[in-house]
Amino acid sequence: VLTDARDRIATITLNRPEARNALSGALLRELTAAVRDAQADDDVDVLILTGADPAFCAGLDLKELGSGDGTLTGTRPTTETPVERRGPLPPGPKPVIGAVNGAAITGGFELALACDFLVASDRARFADTHARVGIQPWWGLTVLLPQAIGLRRAREMSATGNFCDAQKALEWGLVNHVVPHDDLLPFTRGLAADVASSDQRAVRRIFQTYAEGSRVTVGDAWLVESDAAEAWQGRGLDPDEIERRRRGVVDRGRSQLG
Repeated sequence: VLTDARDRIATITLNRPEARNALSGALLRELTAAVRDAQADDDVDVLILTGADPAFCAGLDLKELGSGDGTLTGTRPTTETPVERRGPLPPGPKPVIGAVNGAAITGGFELALACDFLVASDRARFADTHARVGIQPWWGLTVLLPQAIGLRRAREMSATGNFCDAQKALEWGLVNHVVPHDDLLPFTRGLAADVASSDQRAVRRIFQTYAEGSRVTVGDAWLVESDAAEAWQGRGLDPDEIERRRRGVVDRGRSQLG
C-alpha cells in the first residue's frame, strides 16, 4: 500500500499490480493500517482510495482464501461486531472517495462499495462474481449494492456475474462521475479539495447522520436528523459568521454555474 498525504488529502493506493491488487492477508493488514492512520491524522480531511493500474482490486486472493489461512475469513463480522466495523475499511469520520481505475471485482467490488462515493475511470469495470466462484459475500455487498443501484439490478449482477462498464455504472447510479483514465486522480483530488474546503465538523456530523439514518426505518431517520440538528444548533450559532459564509456560498455558486 502506498500513501501520499498532502493538501489535507490522503491518497491510498493498493500496490500489488502483478496480482491485480488482489487482497492478500498482508495487503489487507496494510490497507487497514493506512486507512486507520489517515482517519487519525489531524492534517488529513479526506481520503482517496485507488489501485495501481491496471486494476482497482480483483477481490480476495482466492489461493490464500482456499489455503485455510484465517486472515481473510477472520474479517467476517459477527453479532458482536459493531455495525460501523462490518465492512473492509476501518470506520472513521472522514469521507472516503473511491477512484476506480480499473476492474473492481467481487471483494474488490465490496471494497469500492465501502467508499462514501465513487469516481470511475472510463476503464473501470464492476462485477459481482461471488456466485460464479462459489463463495458468499461478507463485506456488505447484499446491503450496499441494492442501496446504490436498486434491488432488481443488484440481483441481476449477483446472479449473472456479468460485468458492468463505467458508463452503465454511471447510468445505474453506482458511480458519481466517469472521467478519462488520465484525468481520474486529478479530478478526484479536485472533489476532495472541495470537501476539504467545507466546515469539517459539519461534514463529519452530516456523514454520521447519514450512517445513523441508514440503520433505522425511514420514519426514524427523519428523527435522527432532527435530533442531530437540534443538538448542533443548540450549541449556539454566530449570525455574522453564518452571513459571511452565506455570501461565500453565493459567490462560489456564481463562479461554478455562471
